[in-house]
Amino acid sequence: MANAILAAILSLIIPGVGQLYEGQDAKKGIIFIIIAIILGYASTLMGFIGILSLIFAIYAAYDAYVNA
Repeated sequence: MANAILAAILSLIIPGVGQLYEGQDAKKGIIFIIIAIILGYASTLMGFIGILSLIFAIYAAYDAYVNA
C-alpha cells in the first residue's frame, strides 16, 4: 500500500508521479504528466496560465492523496 502523503508530495512536485507511485493506471499518470508539460510550456508564453498550472498541480496532489 502506497503512502498517501508521499504520493501527494510527489504529485505536487511533478503532477502524475504520485499516481504512478501509488500504482494507479499508468495511463492516468502519463496523462497528468503530459498536461503538466503542456501547461508549463504555455505558462512561459502567457503568464496567467501559470495559475492554471498551480491549480492542476494541487488537484493532482489531491487525487494522489485520495486514491492512495
